[in-house]
Amino acid sequence: MSNTSTVTPEFLVGLPKCELHLHLEGTLEPELKLALARRNGVDIGQNTVEEVRATYQFDSLASFLAVYYPAMEVLVEEQDFYDLAAAYFVRAAADGVRRVEAFFDPQAHTSRGVPIANVILGYSRAARDAAELGVSAALILCFLRDFSAESALETLREALPFKEHLIGVGLDSDERENPPVKFQPVFELARAEGLKLTMHCDIDQLGSIENIRQVLEDIGVDRIDHGTNIVESPALVAFAIERGVGFTTCPVSNSFVTADMKADEIVQLLRQGALVCVNSDDPAYFGAYIAKNYVALVEKADLSLDDVVALARNSFDASWLSDEDKAVYRAEIDAYVERFVNV
Repeated sequence: MSNTSTVTPEFLVGLPKCELHLHLEGTLEPELKLALARRNGVDIGQNTVEEVRATYQFDSLASFLAVYYPAMEVLVEEQDFYDLAAAYFVRAAADGVRRVEAFFDPQAHTSRGVPIANVILGYSRAARDAAELGVSAALILCFLRDFSAESALETLREALPFKEHLIGVGLDSDERENPPVKFQPVFELARAEGLKLTMHCDIDQLGSIENIRQVLEDIGVDRIDHGTNIVESPALVAFAIERGVGFTTCPVSNSFVTADMKADEIVQLLRQGALVCVNSDDPAYFGAYIAKNYVALVEKADLSLDDVVALARNSFDASWLSDEDKAVYRAEIDAYVERFVNV
């Protein structure tokens, strides 16, 4: 199955895939942001879609976050969170996504007075309705690492009454001076409550390898988000492969916050047998939903059909689906590829 002629953008769009690194707040398109601002009477300082889009400019993680969090002020009521997630699921379905395990940041909302119930219940309702689009969806509650560990613990305890709506917890936002072990007790409680664990290890951060070591050895996460700096430590790569830890890479967003897509690192991990997969991160801001990320990586790294299929299979294998469900989706991939190869 090495034929490369079928690795077209159209093939990549239709390829069944799982998205494991997607921030729901990062899907806030300018049109919806402006509509929600008007609905909720929030002055965002822009009056047209073009003016909103012009604010989506950044050249580093810090400058991105400076745009990202203020934009969330338009999200207030449960219906707002539903509308945001529902719009994303429509786009995901059009990109061949069959399963999503999506991040959300409750502290970005509760810190400005929005009840956590509005956030979780709005997103959860949209996740249930995504089934009508052929998309299975689950939610991962992320803690903001530039908030205190006490705030994270309080957020987890506030969210536990809604645990049935969650599949896991994560850690995102500014990694500088916020190492994973800062949140180790919070993640231990989440694990004790039956939730899966993942953490961002952003690319090219100060102390990247030590942070990756912490998430693997000290905390024992099930997945790592980004994490491609691990190639600097063959021992950690081998450890992650042995444990079956997934890596949720985001090629297009990498190229915005650094000078590189990290294609070489992604391919290196793929070749070594790591569960590396492709995702879109914050697609409204980076201008690329998941299929465009596949296209960008294929073009940059000259990937073969076998490579692309491996990435898609990895996305399901790294998910938190049951083994039975994973087998169903792998069979979907095989059937899809067989149809195209034999055309």
